[in-house]
Amino acid sequence: QVQLVESGGGLVQAGGSLRLSCVHSGRTFVIYAMGWFRQAPGKEREFVAAINWGGSSTYYANSVKGRFTISRDNAKNTVYLQMNSLKSEDTAVYYCAAERNRPLDYARRSEYDYWGQGTQVTVSS
Repeated sequence: QVQLVESGGGLVQAGGSLRLSCVHSGRTFVIYAMGWFRQAPGKEREFVAAINWGGSSTYYANSVKGRFTISRDNAKNTVYLQMNSLKSEDTAVYYCAAERNRPLDYARRSEYDYWGQGTQVTVSS
C-alpha cells in the first residue's frame, strides 16, 4: 500500500502564493506518476497537474498553466505544487494522487490508484 499526506493549504489573498506538499510512504517503489487534483464545492474533482517518476515530464490543466508548477523530490518522497497568482476560482480541496503505471492520460482520475485526504485552499478576493 501507499499512503499520501498533503499539507500546505490555507487562506491566501488573491494574487498570493502557496506551496502544497505531498509526502508518500509505504510501497513507494511502485509509484510511477504523481498528480494533483482539486474539488470545489458542488463540482467534480478536476485535474490540476501531474509529473512522471523522473520529473522529466509535467502536465497541467489549461486553467493553471503558467501559474502553477509541479515538482518532485524522490529522495524526500515528496511532490510539490507551487501555486502563484492565485485566483478566487482556485479555491478548492486539493488532493494528491499516485499511479503505479505510466498513465495513458495523466488527467484522468481513474488512472490513479492512491489518493490523499486533501488539503483546503481558500483564496479570498
